[in-house]
Amino acid sequence: MSIIDITILFVKENLQNAEAGHDWFHVERVYKNALLIANEQECNLDIVKLGALLHDIADYKFHNGDETIGPKVAREFLESQKVTEEVITHVVNIIENISFKGGNFENKFTSIELDIVQDADRLDALGAIGIARTFNYGGFKNRPLYLPNVAPNLNMTKEEYKNSAAPTLNHFYEKLLLLKDKMNTDTGKKLALERHKFMENFLSQFYAEWEGEK
Repeated sequence: MSIIDITILFVKENLQNAEAGHDWFHVERVYKNALLIANEQECNLDIVKLGALLHDIADYKFHNGDETIGPKVAREFLESQKVTEEVITHVVNIIENISFKGGNFENKFTSIELDIVQDADRLDALGAIGIARTFNYGGFKNRPLYLPNVAPNLNMTKEEYKNSAAPTLNHFYEKLLLLKDKMNTDTGKKLALERHKFMENFLSQFYAEWEGEK
C-alpha cells in the first residue's frame, strides 16, 4: 500500500466525527482540487497530495485555537511511515501556512506546493460548497444567520478573526468574498472567479428575501 493510500485511511479515521465542513469529504474535495491545479504546474506531486490530505488533520478551530496540534499530528504520522525529513518539513510548513486567519497573516514559508494546496483549500470555501460549509459551521457554533445592525469587520487581527462570534453572513465579507483576489495560480484564479460570482448572486437573493422583495 502506498503512502498516499495509508494517509487517506489515516485521515478518514481521524476525521470520522468531524464537523461537516471540515470532515473527510472536505479533505477529499481539496485533494481533487489540488490535483486539478497541479496538472498545470511544475511541482512535487507527492508533497501536494500529502499536504492536501493532512492540511486539516487537527484544525485549530476545534482545538481551542491551538495551531500547533495539526502540524504535530501530521509530523508524528509521517515519521511513523518513515517519510523523509525533507518531505515532512515541507508538508508541515504547508499546514502551518495554509490558513486565511483574517487575511492579515504573513506567510513565513513559500513554495509552489503550498500555493497549490492553499488555492485548493480556498476553492472549497467558495461557491455552492462554500456557502453550505459557512452556514453549517455557523449552525455548529449557534450563530445567527444575519443581524442587519452588526457590520462586518474588515480589519480584524489574527486573534480577533479566530475568536469572532459574528453572524454567519458577515463571514462572506470578512473572508469568502476576499479569496478570489488572494489565489496563487492561474487555474485557482479562474475557478475562484466562477464561484465568487455564484456567491454574489446568492447574497443578492438573500437580501431580497430578507426584505420581502422576492
